[in-house]
Amino acid sequence: MNTAQTLQRRRRWAEFGTAYGFLSLWLIGLFVFTVWPFAHSIYLAFTNYSFDPQYEYVGFANFRRAVTDSLSLKSMDVTARFAIFSVPLRLAVALFVAVLLNKGIKGLGVYRTIYYIPSLVGSGVAVAIMWRRVFGRRGLFNNVIGLFGASGQDWIANPDTARLMLVLLSAWQFGSSMLIFLAALKQVPNEMYESAEIDGAGVVRQFFRITVPLISPVIFFNLTMNIINAFRVFTQAKIITNGGPMNETMFMVLNIYNQAFRFGNMGYASALSWVLLLIIGAVTAVNFVGSKYWVYYETKAR
Repeated sequence: MNTAQTLQRRRRWAEFGTAYGFLSLWLIGLFVFTVWPFAHSIYLAFTNYSFDPQYEYVGFANFRRAVTDSLSLKSMDVTARFAIFSVPLRLAVALFVAVLLNKGIKGLGVYRTIYYIPSLVGSGVAVAIMWRRVFGRRGLFNNVIGLFGASGQDWIANPDTARLMLVLLSAWQFGSSMLIFLAALKQVPNEMYESAEIDGAGVVRQFFRITVPLISPVIFFNLTMNIINAFRVFTQAKIITNGGPMNETMFMVLNIYNQAFRFGNMGYASALSWVLLLIIGAVTAVNFVGSKYWVYYETKAR
C-alpha cells in the first residue's frame, strides 16, 4: 500500500470517528432511554415482576389476564369510545376553522396563534386543573348556564358526562391539526374553484368535490395521528377524573400507570403496554388499508 492510499484510508477512518463521535451522545441516549426499556418491557411482560428482586417467569399469564380482566376490558372500551367520538369532532372543528382562516382575512397570523395556543398547553397539568374547575359544581360553566335559568351539576363527577368533558377538551386542542389543514388548503389551485363556479357548483359541492379530495392525504395524516394520540390519553384523565367516576374515564394508559406504580404489578403493566401497542398497530393498519378507497394522490392519478 503506497503513501497516498495510506493517507486516504486514515482520512476515511478519521471522518468515520468524527461522525460517530458527534453521534455518540444521541446513540447512548437512544439505547439507554428507548432500546433498552423497549426490550426490557418485553421480558417483564412474561414475568410477575413487582419491584421485588424475587420474581419468576409466568409465560403468557399476564397477556391472558390483560384480555380477560374486567378492568382491562373496561379501559379498552372507554379508550375506544373516546377515540370514536373525539377524533372526528376534533378533525371537523380543525377543518372548519382552517376553511374560515383560508378566506384571506386580515390578521391571519394572530388568529393562527390564538387557535394554536390550546394545542401547546392543552395536555398540561395546569389546563387539566382549569378544565376541572370550569366544569365543577361551582365552575364557570354552571354559572353561565345559570344565567339562563338552567340548573348545573358536577359534570366531572357524573358518570354520564365525565367522558364527554374529556372529549370536549380534546376537541378544544385542534390547533395543530388546523395548521396542517390550513397549509394543505393553500395548495389547492384557485382555478379549480373558479371553473366549478362557472359550471354552477355551489360552495358545499365545491368543498366535497374539490377541497376534500385534494386534501385527502392531509386528512388521512391527521386522522392517523389523532387516533394514535387518542389511544395515548393520560394526563387529562389522571388530573381531571383520575379514572372515575365508576371507571368511566379509566383509559388504557391510566390503567397501565395504576397497575405499574400504584399496585406494583410491573410485569402485568408491561403486558398491558404491549396489548395497547398491538391495538394501535392494528387500528393504524386498518386505517392504511382503507385509505386506498378514499385518499386521492396526484402521483397515482398520473
